[in-house]
Amino acid sequence: MTPHKEIHQVTLELDDAAYTISRLDPGAPMPSWADGPGFVTISRSAHELSIVCRATRVPPGTAQEDGWCCLRFVGPFAFGATGIVLSVVRPLSEGGLGVFVVSTFDGDHLLLKQADLPRARELLAGAGHVLVPA
Repeated sequence: MTPHKEIHQVTLELDDAAYTISRLDPGAPMPSWADGPGFVTISRSAHELSIVCRATRVPPGTAQEDGWCCLRFVGPFAFGATGIVLSVVRPLSEGGLGVFVVSTFDGDHLLLKQADLPRARELLAGAGHVLVPA
């Protein structure tokens, strides 16, 4: 028996701000500069403290990868729903685009390079997804 394949059509909201993914030492305190408008996520592991926030807040000299844009999956989605993120990531990945995905309690956010946004629009539309301004 072939497993049922569920097709998701997702609306993604594009934040018009530029985002940066920063890396601090694993024992560094949570920096106050990270907090503010827009999407913010802070993750700590034994190896690093990662911060995603709007690029304008990241101080010079911070280890960072800049030039990202942020798309929010417009829900709601059931907490246990499967395949939603995959339905968006798959066409981007198959199209040769790298992504950075962050899940929160209420939803998912996808970051991709700003330079890849025109191609991402094509790939997402081809997969039945809709990209709207925030």
